[in-house]
Amino acid sequence: MTRKFTGDRLLVATHNAGKLDEMRALLAPFGVSVVGAGELNLPEPEETEDTFVGNARIKAHAAAKATNLPALSDDSGLSIDALNGAPGVYTADWAETPTGRDFIMAMTRTHDELEACNAPHPRSAQFRCTLVLAWPDGHDEVFEGVMPGQVVWPMRGDQGHGYDPIFVPDGYDTTFGEMDRWEKNKISHRARAVEKFVAGCFG
Repeated sequence: MTRKFTGDRLLVATHNAGKLDEMRALLAPFGVSVVGAGELNLPEPEETEDTFVGNARIKAHAAAKATNLPALSDDSGLSIDALNGAPGVYTADWAETPTGRDFIMAMTRTHDELEACNAPHPRSAQFRCTLVLAWPDGHDEVFEGVMPGQVVWPMRGDQGHGYDPIFVPDGYDTTFGEMDRWEKNKISHRARAVEKFVAGCFG
């Protein structure tokens, strides 16, 4: 049976401002006060696993242990079928530069690799999100959400974050980058995972 979340303050174990904003918007209807790991100056643990759930567990347990608060972590990424699931857990790594993350560079690399392997159209892909809620006693609960779609080129839209300008979700003609936050938050992989989290831990 899923353990319930009973507090009114939830630590979200992320230093990513875009993810934190999405989490705040998604959890706002439930009266939960959200604080980010970056706002508490918590160190970022090294993500050493090769699965979304493994890395999400690392982040959630590190934050819960450091603060003695339940901590919710998100590990998510874009998996492209023609690239054998890449970038996958390395979605953010593809954007790393010595001065920070450059997602235009990462999206360009994605396009270049698809062109190099002559990937057919439509170029099917999935955005995946794994949430882990960890308690200070070591218990955790896992929730996963998937949004299927396709990657497109050129980039379209300047909303959202990350790879949003090249991802068109199934059933839509617009990229995540062309959707406003409210529209995206109704259908995204993160919204689907949060829906399961809320049903499991607040229901």
